Amino acid sequence: MGIVEEAHNVRVVGSGQQVIVLAHGFGTDQSVWKHLVPHLVQDHKVVLFDNMGAGPTNPDYFDFERYQSLEGYALDLLAILEELRIQSCIFVGHSVSAVVGVLASIARPDLFTKLVLISASPRYLNDTDYFGGFDQEDLDQLFDAMRSNYQAWVSGFAPLAVGGDMESPAVQEFSRTLFNIRPDIALSVAQTIFQSDLRDVLGRVTVPCHILQSTKDLAVPVVVSEYLHLHLGGGSIVEVMSSDGHLPQLSSPDIVIPVLLRHIRYDIAA
Repeated sequence: MGIVEEAHNVRVVGSGQQVIVLAHGFGTDQSVWKHLVPHLVQDHKVVLFDNMGAGPTNPDYFDFERYQSLEGYALDLLAILEELRIQSCIFVGHSVSAVVGVLASIARPDLFTKLVLISASPRYLNDTDYFGGFDQEDLDQLFDAMRSNYQAWVSGFAPLAVGGDMESPAVQEFSRTLFNIRPDIALSVAQTIFQSDLRDVLGRVTVPCHILQSTKDLAVPVVVSEYLHLHLGGGSIVEVMSSDGHLPQLSSPDIVIPVLLRHIRYDIAA
C-alpha cells in the first residue's frame, strides 16, 4: 500500500473491469456508502477512501493551509487514482466531494467517464440572482456554534441535516461520524466548504454529469441542482428524488440506492 492509500484508508473491493470511485461528504467517512457497496461489488471494482480530516484519518496529516481550498481535496483524489493506476472511472461524489470531483474532472477529464453528483452545490451563500440557501449571518452563527460547543452543535445539526429525530439510525450514524472528527478540523473544513464558490468553473466541465437531489435538503435547495444542470459545460441530467435530507444514501436507501444504480449503469444518452 502506498503512502496516499494509507493516509486515506483506501479500500478496493469487488471485481470487474469498470471502476467506481465513491467519495463521501462533510461529517462522514467511507462508511456512508454501506447500503450501496453490496449492490456494486459483484460487477464492479469499487474504490472507497476517507477525505483528509475525516474521523478515521490521522489528524496529524491534516494541513490547514492545503484544505483552505477545495483544490486540496481534488489533488488528493487525483493522487489516489494515480497511486491505484486507475485510468478510467465512474465517480460518485456526495456533497462537497461532488464538487471536488468536478474540479478533478476539469484537471483530468480523461480519468472520468461520468460524474454522479449527490446533494451537490457550487455555492452555499445567496448572491444576486442566485439562491444557495444561506446568508452570511447564517453561516457565521453556524461557525460560532461549532466553535463554542462542538458536541451541542452536532446534536442540533445532525437531525436537521439528515431530516429525522435523534432516535433515527441515520441521525445516530451521522452524529457518530461527526463526533469522530477533531472539532478544530471540522470547523476549518466547514468554513472551506460553506464559503466556497465554484460557479465560474462549471462551464469548463466536459465529463457527463448525473445530478441527484433530495426533494428537501437543509443544505442544498432543489433550485441549485437546476443551476448546475444549466451551467455545467458538458452533458448533464437532473433527477430530484422523493427523499428527505442531505444524506439520502444513508437516510433513505430504499429510495436512493435504485436511483443511484440506474445512473451508474446507464449513460445520459441511453
